[in-house]
Amino acid sequence: MEDIATAFPAVEILRHEPLAHYTHTKTGGPADFLAFPTNVQETKSLLAYANQLKLPITVVGNASNLIVRDGGIRGLVMILTKMDQITVDDAAHTVTAAAGAALIKTTQVAQAHSLSGLEFAAGIPGSVGGAIFMNAGAYGGEIAKVATAAEVLTPDGEIRTLTQTELDFGYRHSSIQDYHDIVLTATFTLEPGDGTAIQAQMDDLNAKRAAKQPLDLPSCGSVFKRPEGHYTGQLIQEAGLQGLKWGGAQVSTKHAGFIVNIDHATATDYLELIHHIQTVIWDRDQVHLETEVRIIGEEPHA
Repeated sequence: MEDIATAFPAVEILRHEPLAHYTHTKTGGPADFLAFPTNVQETKSLLAYANQLKLPITVVGNASNLIVRDGGIRGLVMILTKMDQITVDDAAHTVTAAAGAALIKTTQVAQAHSLSGLEFAAGIPGSVGGAIFMNAGAYGGEIAKVATAAEVLTPDGEIRTLTQTELDFGYRHSSIQDYHDIVLTATFTLEPGDGTAIQAQMDDLNAKRAAKQPLDLPSCGSVFKRPEGHYTGQLIQEAGLQGLKWGGAQVSTKHAGFIVNIDHATATDYLELIHHIQTVIWDRDQVHLETEVRIIGEEPHA
């Protein structure tokens, strides 16, 4: 593993790199090795290298809905944000984006080509790969409604194209989570529309997001999935937890469904606060709050 930088001289590879530099919470321990592949072949070769040495491999997109524990991640971590190409087929009304492309940028490209269907995602800060991974959604829209195919790299190094059916989308779920594939590209099939009207809808949704969400502070986005029959923020408010501080983390005073980093929070602060909220809501309302945020990595050593 020490020779990985030698084996891949064209790839930026960092050793013992704090993942707090990349997560939207500004928390997270170090990756043993952190690689930034720029294309499919580099990603495939890095996976083969890790498999050959039986090293664990973790793939991260824009790290917007992610908590990395303070112990960090062993083995090889790949961040795909340098794989950010976006292409449009105007005749087929499709937009195809690489996994590391910003979802927001992808919505802007669709708008520029007067293609409608991605407006709901205009303010979602994740990557395209992450959006496929968790079937990202907002304001009544979700990726499942527009993603018609995804090219993936399987754990054994095979490149496959998955259909919408094979992606098996559900609430904040896709088959990527079950089979541990690496998303390489995603294709969105959209509808022809009016570019001005599309932009107006995107502007409206972004204004609503800015009014309701704590966009000025580091956070991991929406922490919990919405429990059936309830609204998470309302449950947390009614339990008197809004504004609660835990170390450097705080339940947002602007939106109780968010936890913000107000004072050099650690991932442990976040996780302990999440657990406390879950416990209080269960004891009070018998509602289990399941995390929407992806939590990975190791606990810090004592």
